[in-house]
Amino acid sequence: AAETMAAVKRAYLAVYNWAVFFGWAQVLYFAVDALLRSGHEGVYAAVERPLQLAQTAAVLEILHGLVGLVRSPVSATLPQIGSRLFVTWGILWSFPETRTHILVSSLVISWSITEIIRYSFFGTKELFGSAPSSLLWLRYSSFLVMYPTGISSEVGLIYIALQFIKASEKYCIRMPNKWNYSFDYFYASILVLLVYVPGSPHMYTYMLGQRKKKIKSMFLFGTSCV
Repeated sequence: AAETMAAVKRAYLAVYNWAVFFGWAQVLYFAVDALLRSGHEGVYAAVERPLQLAQTAAVLEILHGLVGLVRSPVSATLPQIGSRLFVTWGILWSFPETRTHILVSSLVISWSITEIIRYSFFGTKELFGSAPSSLLWLRYSSFLVMYPTGISSEVGLIYIALQFIKASEKYCIRMPNKWNYSFDYFYASILVLLVYVPGSPHMYTYMLGQRKKKIKSMFLFGTSCV
C-alpha cells in the first residue's frame, strides 16, 4: 500500500510539474513572438491567459507543502507565490494602464525562464528519480540573474500602478458601512512594496544557501543528483 501511494504521489507530481512547464513554455514563446512582431506594448495581450493559468497553478505548490507532498518549506514558497499572484491579478489584470510598459516584458521573460527550468527539473526528478547535473546547475544558478530582473520588474510595476490605484479607488472600502471597516488598496500596495525591502534580500540569501548545498552535492555524487 505504501509503495502504491508513493507511486501515485510521484505520478501526480510529474503530471503537475510537466503541465505547468508547458504552460510557462507557452508564455515564453508568446512573449518573445510578440516582442519581435509588435514590440513590448503587445506582450501582455499575447500572454495574458496562459500567464494567469500558469501563475495561479502555483497555488497548488503551497498545498503540496502543507500536506507534505513536497519538502519545500511553505515559509519560502508562500511569499514568492503570493507576490507573483498580487502582480498578476492585483496589478496587471486589475489596472490595464500598466500592461504596455516595458517592465511587463522583463517580468514575463524572467518568470517564464525561471519556471521552465524549475518545473522541468522537478518533473524530471519525479519521472526518473534524479535530474541531470546540467539541469540541477541551471535550476540553482539561473536565479542569480533572473531573480533580480524579476523582482525589479515586480517592484517597478507595482510602483507604476500606484497612480492608477489612487485615482480609481478600486478595491477600496470606505466608511461608514455596516461592517464598520475600511480598506485602502493604495496603502495596501505601498505596504506590499515595503515588504519587498527585507523580503527580497532574505529570499535571495536563502536561494544562495540552497545553491551552495546543491552544487556541492552535485560534485560529491557525480553527474546526476536526487
